[in-house]
Amino acid sequence: MHETIATTDDGRFRVRLVPDGDARNPRDDFDHLAHVITIDTHLGYYNTIDEDGGPFAHAWDRVSWNRWKGVETFTRWARIFHGAIVIESRPALGPVSLWYLMREDAEDLGMLPEAYLDAERAEYQAWAEGDVYGYIVEEAVDWLRADDQGTTMSTWEAIDTCWGHYGFDWAVTAAKQALALHIGRQQVPA
Repeated sequence: MHETIATTDDGRFRVRLVPDGDARNPRDDFDHLAHVITIDTHLGYYNTIDEDGGPFAHAWDRVSWNRWKGVETFTRWARIFHGAIVIESRPALGPVSLWYLMREDAEDLGMLPEAYLDAERAEYQAWAEGDVYGYIVEEAVDWLRADDQGTTMSTWEAIDTCWGHYGFDWAVTAAKQALALHIGRQQVPA
C-alpha cells in the first residue's frame, strides 16, 4: 500500500504513506513507564509483551490461578495498596494483558495517567498489528530531453521522509504537517 494522503492544489507536491515493515517493537526501542503482565498468549501463539512483568509480577502469580476473579483481585490490590493504575487489554488479535503504572511514576506525568497508560498500550498494539507507517513528501520534477526540444516528462522526487509513526491517524497527521512545512518553505522568498 502506497497511499497518497494529500496533494497541493497546483499538483507540484504530494505526501504518501507507506507501511513501515522494519518498525521496532516500541517496548524494546523506547523508555516506558508502564509495566505489562501478559496473561494469555493463546497457547504460545503470541509472544509476551514484557518478559519480566514489572514489580507486580509476583502478585499476579499469586492470583492468576483464579480465571474468574484474578484480574479484578489484582486490579483492586494494585490500586488500593499501591495507588497503581491498571488497565486490561483484550485485543481481537494479540495477547491478553494487564498494563499498569506505579503511583510515583503517575505523579510526574503532567497528564492524566490513564491516558498515558492507554497511549503506551495503543502504541504497542499498533506495532503488533503492523499499523506503523512512514511518509514520503515528493515534488514533481519536470524533465526536458536534451536531444529533442519537444519531449518532456514529470517524475516524483522524494524531498523528505520520516518513518516509525505508530497508528494510521498519527501518521496521517504527521504527513500533512510535513507537506505543509515544505509548501511553506517553497513560498518564502529567498
